[in-house]
Amino acid sequence: MGMPRFTRPKTIDGELSPNLYVANCGPAVGISYDMIKSVFSSFGQVKGVYAADESGVRVIVSYSEVDSAQAALTALNGHPCPDLGGRSLHIRFSVLQPPDENQVKDSIPVSLVASEVNIPGLYLLHDFVSAKEEQELLAAVDERPWKNLSKRRVQHYGYEFRYETRNVDTEQKLGQLPSFVSSVVERISTFPGLEASASVVLDQLTVNEYPRGVGLSPHIDTHSAFEGLIFSLSLAGPCIMEFRRYSDGSWDQKSASNSDIKVEILDNGTHLARRAIYLPPRSMLLLSGEARYAWQHYIPHHKIDMVNDNVVRRGSRRVSFTLRKVREGPCQCEYPEYCDSQS
Repeated sequence: MGMPRFTRPKTIDGELSPNLYVANCGPAVGISYDMIKSVFSSFGQVKGVYAADESGVRVIVSYSEVDSAQAALTALNGHPCPDLGGRSLHIRFSVLQPPDENQVKDSIPVSLVASEVNIPGLYLLHDFVSAKEEQELLAAVDERPWKNLSKRRVQHYGYEFRYETRNVDTEQKLGQLPSFVSSVVERISTFPGLEASASVVLDQLTVNEYPRGVGLSPHIDTHSAFEGLIFSLSLAGPCIMEFRRYSDGSWDQKSASNSDIKVEILDNGTHLARRAIYLPPRSMLLLSGEARYAWQHYIPHHKIDMVNDNVVRRGSRRVSFTLRKVREGPCQCEYPEYCDSQS
């Protein structure tokens, strides 16, 4: 499917759209999604701010109410906005084309913040790096050789990840982490969810480049390969990351009775819980605890993502920096049913 068409104000089933297409602001010009949301929230509840394309200077602002979108368009369109660097915004209602029927059938609600996902140990920070830092990181890896996989390219630092065994060879150390991620690693020590006294030691980096439409197959990072903290920095383009957990039903009763985690019962009686979160460019995701050890994570192979009622087009590329600590002994986690060390 192509990019949804954005037109001048028009009606949808007799009502104006609650979604606004806003040009001339975005991370590429130093304006974060949080800044945009703050300004537009003065007109009503903002459900989310999304990238309209890979340019970094056009976004979709999605309101809960049509009246809020109308008020924001009237007040801000064509006028300099002091709270957004004095930039003059160009705003239109966005009329979204219907997505692929099969994609809608398989879609689940997408959370914009980690607290809505209700998976213990999952954290997400928006704008973890600036637009300038993002470009510097991308330039650094583009100067280095890539290794081609079937559908994407990768680089490994510290230790090479072996895809055939889903593990690392601890006797084949490639060296220290590259200097271009030093500031990122330093900043990680202040990440929410980490114990204040805990020191974060990371010695393995995998850089993945995903072309538009390419995702990641469902998996849990091998327990015996890496310790309990996995950080993933998203650069250049957005995506949806989904999570799923299979169980015999006992986990559902014990841990999900008071949450909104959607649980399906499959034909063989297995229980399947699914959740999803939107990862904007420059955001940092942390998988720890239950999120790291018990939930499979994956990126659907889509060119277009459904973020609730909005269609978000992926960029021409998405580059992820995944930082981990190689495990030196067997894993002794609390999730033996998913653990290769304890199975």
